[in-house]
Amino acid sequence: MPWDEKLSYVMNNLKNLPDDIAEAAVDMLVQAKEVEYAVVLARDRGMITRAIQILVDEGDYLWAALIAKNVGLPEEALRLYQDGLSFYVEMEMYGRAISAAIALRMPREEIDALFRKGIEVESRGMDLGRSRAMLDSAMESLEISLIGRDDEISHQVREGLAEERKRWAEDEKKQEDPRN
Repeated sequence: MPWDEKLSYVMNNLKNLPDDIAEAAVDMLVQAKEVEYAVVLARDRGMITRAIQILVDEGDYLWAALIAKNVGLPEEALRLYQDGLSFYVEMEMYGRAISAAIALRMPREEIDALFRKGIEVESRGMDLGRSRAMLDSAMESLEISLIGRDDEISHQVREGLAEERKRWAEDEKKQEDPRN
């Protein structure tokens, strides 16, 4: 049978493959860059270490950690989240880094710092002044829409807007005088 037909057979019969060909099928799926299928097959057939390694090789530490956690390997899951955090920061994948940091129960300040760094990375080459003006306009529109409302959520939104404006003013001050 030609290779592409074998691959098609494996993918179409993932749940019903005989155990004696499961390992070769995982290898075939990895070779074909069908990582999700390979991981699911390896995981479902008890090849947990192989499933985790496939994901690590692909840089998907979050899914690898989740698999480890779900099969009762909390230390391995912790290590994978830590390795993933380092990898994601190095690769400037801050959304995933934040997910790893949350899973590691890192302090809120550190998670916020990752979030800010992610915004900084994503906004390279953007006109931040223009973006800030758009955000300020959106915040003003939100505030106007809350006029006349006196419920708890409206109050919290107004407080959040005020805090953000205060933070912006402090950031502008720091940019004007970097000694602060």
